[in-house]
Amino acid sequence: MQFALTVLAWSVLIGVIGLARTTRRVLIACARRMLRVPLPDPVGERRGAGPPGEGAASSAALGADRWRTPLWLLSHVALGWAGAQLSVLLFIAGLLLPGGWAGAEAGVSVNGWSLRAESGWQSWAAAFCCLLLAAALCLAVTYALRWLAPRLLGPSPAERLALAAERERVLAERNRLAHELHDSIGHTLTAATIQAAVAGEMLCADPVAARAALRSIEESTRAALEDLDYVLGMLREEKAGTAPARTLADLPELLDRLRHAGAAVEPWLSGDCAQVQGTLSRAAYRILQEGLTNALRHGAGGPIRVKVAATPDSLQLDVVNRTGAGSGMSQGTFPTSGHGLSGLFERVRLLHGEIEAGPDGPEHWRLAVRLPVRLPA
Repeated sequence: MQFALTVLAWSVLIGVIGLARTTRRVLIACARRMLRVPLPDPVGERRGAGPPGEGAASSAALGADRWRTPLWLLSHVALGWAGAQLSVLLFIAGLLLPGGWAGAEAGVSVNGWSLRAESGWQSWAAAFCCLLLAAALCLAVTYALRWLAPRLLGPSPAERLALAAERERVLAERNRLAHELHDSIGHTLTAATIQAAVAGEMLCADPVAARAALRSIEESTRAALEDLDYVLGMLREEKAGTAPARTLADLPELLDRLRHAGAAVEPWLSGDCAQVQGTLSRAAYRILQEGLTNALRHGAGGPIRVKVAATPDSLQLDVVNRTGAGSGMSQGTFPTSGHGLSGLFERVRLLHGEIEAGPDGPEHWRLAVRLPVRLPA
């Protein structure tokens, strides 16, 4: 009775210790190092695990199955204690049995039938079996603990859902930053390359136009550096400054940079673009920026027609440019990553819009995007 009460008291004490979050972190680290089990960090303990609401959800997921840690601790202690006692006993028997050293004998009795190992080869065989059983017991305890560790210390179903949500959030943020870099830096490099070529050709013939092209390069690269600094700050998990807000209000400046690059732009604005605010306005600017960048890269001269039509229900964006040979700006003039159109399709899909990109007649290419002003419920 006293032994049972002692075991019960120790079990309760060990279980209480296992309820602490610090205990779980220590046990996971020990299981990784000693048992070589790949266990992830607890969901609620990750650095930068997400916004406050998500962190609260992670903590709830972490506390939902906290009984598994005490159960692991009790199993570890029970298996370790029993395995250690039996292994030590078998190991000592394996050392004492050969030749009857120190008067040691081994025997087995079952239902009145007995077998006793006498000195000589029988004692050596019994000693070998004891050592073999001790080694097998150690391996069995190790494999049992390795099997239990991911089930009791690994993430529960609720934690796996939280981990999947965290991974989805991180991937979405990285994808958004990649779009920002592609749109901003890609457009700036394309425009700067063309403007540099224009400045080189006009340097002697028209110094004023050359200086204007160089000034446009300076302005566009400064804006791109702001975008780059912001994105790098986000990737380094630093406290980033205010994100550069490029919206439809900045469209005239974008069109001016294209004109400085030597492109003929024919804008057509309809409706009140000032009513388009927030995410929709920023996305519309990036879509037009990517469409104009592609027109500069792959166009064949002639005017680039830009249409922005704002209605109470939708926002229509069109970019039309000539294709084919003509100005020397062919498909292979600028190397591209091939992610521009796929990024546009993904951005429009996230905004529940419609997009078409393809030939518009024999000599033109058209990018047409329609975005709803009010997202569907």
